[in-house]
Amino acid sequence: MAAVIFCRRTLVASVKLAVVPRLQMWYQVFLWALFSSLLVHFVAATIAFSLLRKHKYGRFVPVIIVAMGFLGPLTGGILTSAAIAGVYRAASFRMAPLYPLIWGVGQTFLAAVLSFTRILATL
Repeated sequence: MAAVIFCRRTLVASVKLAVVPRLQMWYQVFLWALFSSLLVHFVAATIAFSLLRKHKYGRFVPVIIVAMGFLGPLTGGILTSAAIAGVYRAASFRMAPLYPLIWGVGQTFLAAVLSFTRILATL
């Protein structure tokens, strides 16, 4: 029983030391959103390149896909990451190291869902 309590205390102490600093919250969320978006767009560009490699102009479409994978998070990702970090800061919450990953990949997932469902086209 004493060993379990000791392990639990060291685990809690290590989690408290690994909390993301307040000024870096938005930056880490943004980086996860950027890299997850680039990963998704690189996969899409690879598929597009393999299917359009013999087309006269279609082989340049993957460049546009990768550019949009970079520009999307650069514009909207900065704003949403700053909003998420602002809520955490205003509420005086600490952001654990795994939370930027969840928020960043969640932004990419939400963007993909909105793109496929075409909800924005109906507004």
